[in-house]
Amino acid sequence: MLKIELLESFIAVAECGNLSKAAEKVCRTPSALSLQIKKLEESVGQPLLLRDNRGVVLTESGNTLLNYAYKMMQLNTQALDELKDCQNREVIRLGVPTDYITYYLDNCLLEFVREFTCIELVIDTDVSGNLYKRLHQGEFDLIVATHWQPPVQGELLFERRFHWVAAKNGSAHKRETIPMALYPENCPIRAQVFANHQLSMRPINVLLSTPSPQALCMAVENDLSIAPIAEFRINDKMQILDPIEHDLPPLPVFNESLYLNPESQTEACNQLIALLKANLKNRNTAVE
Repeated sequence: MLKIELLESFIAVAECGNLSKAAEKVCRTPSALSLQIKKLEESVGQPLLLRDNRGVVLTESGNTLLNYAYKMMQLNTQALDELKDCQNREVIRLGVPTDYITYYLDNCLLEFVREFTCIELVIDTDVSGNLYKRLHQGEFDLIVATHWQPPVQGELLFERRFHWVAAKNGSAHKRETIPMALYPENCPIRAQVFANHQLSMRPINVLLSTPSPQALCMAVENDLSIAPIAEFRINDKMQILDPIEHDLPPLPVFNESLYLNPESQTEACNQLIALLKANLKNRNTAVE
């Protein structure tokens, strides 16, 4: 094992070219320094210095070790500095809708974790209604949430458009009681489906309740049900249904917004918000 204090002394000797001058530099006696160099040579099993009346020069093995010694000292300093800086590690608790977590991880959250190593980012997923409630209960510092109304105490990121979708050439949407695949309770999209469903419309049967947009799409593509699907997820295996023609509840435009806990207005949270906003500029071409 190469001890840091021995490498420090070895570097001093290599730079000074003289044991006495090196001893002064590292605040040791020449005899103590000479003993350290001997221990280092015993550790590597090779002579590191050639001594004469003019001073010392490095052997070939000494030159090789010197390069590694500089790197090891640099890593040692970096590790100590980082540990010192991270003694008061800040924690950010972030809530993200379950169906969008893949997008946010791919586009900005992983980047934030890698760049800000002294900030612990704790991510939890849930439906937007639950995220908003938990934010006000103090469980989160920051959330991304979807709502059909403009944010009152949040910052709008962008709008999401949803459409009623059925399987292309399918029959699920023609049934007397319409089978639906919806997001779980407390999801604003699900809430608007039932809020806008009139008694004069065809009855609804919730066949599938899931936070997974992939599961919703699969249920539609296999003609098991219809579903409110985000515009960017609609593919050539689906057809868009006109809500008036098919007697379905209208779907409003949904707003995706940032909501910050007033007690969490820290520089770290501001950095995360800036990164979220910067990466969402290309949202129209992203696959979530």
